[in-house]
Amino acid sequence: MFKIANVSSLLIAAAVAACAAPAPGPVAYPSPSPAAPAAPVAAPAKPPAAPGLTAVATLHDLAGVRVGSVTLTDTYAGVLVTGSVNGLGLGAHGIHLHAVGKCEAPAFASAGGHFNPGGKQHGYRNPNGPHLGDLPNLDTPAAGELRFEFLAPGITLRGDNALLDGDGASVVVHSGRDDYATDPAGNSGSRIACGVITLR
Repeated sequence: MFKIANVSSLLIAAAVAACAAPAPGPVAYPSPSPAAPAAPVAAPAKPPAAPGLTAVATLHDLAGVRVGSVTLTDTYAGVLVTGSVNGLGLGAHGIHLHAVGKCEAPAFASAGGHFNPGGKQHGYRNPNGPHLGDLPNLDTPAAGELRFEFLAPGITLRGDNALLDGDGASVVVHSGRDDYATDPAGNSGSRIACGVITLR
């Protein structure tokens, strides 16, 4: 009799406590964070104005004798420079793209300096270089023809850093080796051949 009464009392006390307990409040969930801004996408490099556009230059020495030819072609990586020379004599010769499309006496000075729209110093080994018109040396045989092929990055025929701007451009070969370091022309000696660049 005592046990039953005791259990009944416990049940009544539990029911009263449950009724007196406050109702559970709403559970707060963290609001979703705003989406992070997308990382900026770099704009693709601007291609040349007309990939495949081709120009040529016929090289003549100081006596007016033809000593070579050069073909220049716009590509997505720069201007592809191909050509051949002969009759320059054994040894290394600097060759550069010059800023003016003239090859006049005396000594082809009319071709101006190297093509250099960025205002750099001359030479691949120069920490402040190179000019965009700098090219590797030609190592010519004592006799016969030397064929060459170079890529001149960062320039175009008609586009950004265009060779064929208002005053044109030219190809000049020097008497000696370009040291790739000394400003303004790598100690490559006098100008012995020149050709004006013209569209084919």
